[in-house]
Amino acid sequence: QLQLVESGGGLVQPGGSLRLSCAASGFTLDYYAIGWFRQAPGKEREGVSCIARSGSSTNYPDSVKGRFTISRDTAKNAVYLQMNSLKPEDTAVYYCAAARYEFPYCPDDYVDLPFDFWGQGTQVTVSS
Repeated sequence: QLQLVESGGGLVQPGGSLRLSCAASGFTLDYYAIGWFRQAPGKEREGVSCIARSGSSTNYPDSVKGRFTISRDTAKNAVYLQMNSLKPEDTAVYYCAAARYEFPYCPDDYVDLPFDFWGQGTQVTVSS
């Protein structure tokens, strides 16, 4: 079964940190660009990071730049999202997704890539 599974969400105080994981099973992530997205209640889904298949190119929106870091571990077939200095407005369900993308960079419009696989999501709540 081909799937992505996120983990690592939870409740954290403002200013705290969380590390989300995205593990793939049934296929290798080597040929995919990986995106992290989030969706808060009543809001549209928002892309929060992208990492190219090479791992050397990443992309972030201004809302998380400098606070979030995406990385990938080829040996573990997984991608991670380190989130620091969390704010209440970061509260959302976070999803990882995989897009078959041959180029070694994440374009600025990475949210429009053909993401074929999606995880089930993990809840992140930032509150005191």
